[in-house]
Amino acid sequence: MSPSETILAVLAIGLVTYATRIGGILIMARLPVSPRIEAFLRYLSGSVLVALVVPPVIHGGPAAWLAVAVALAAMVKTRHALLSLVLGMATAAAYRALVEMPGLP
Repeated sequence: MSPSETILAVLAIGLVTYATRIGGILIMARLPVSPRIEAFLRYLSGSVLVALVVPPVIHGGPAAWLAVAVALAAMVKTRHALLSLVLGMATAAAYRALVEMPGLP
């Protein structure tokens, strides 16, 4: 791929990304916010998060499963998202360092 084709591809991707973002804003600006739309928007971020997290967790093995369990337990107990995220990541890192590292006794 030539440099000009690369630049053109990056610009096209940027344009499509911008169009999808501005399109959502323009559409929502014209819709009346009914209770149904409000409920949809309230739960949208959670459903997107689940859609992004579930596939890697399914294929991630025991480290990912344990990390999600710890993060979920921390979230239920503390209701602090950042703390839950940090604890989940630390759990996965510790599991991989202690269990999955080759050459450890």
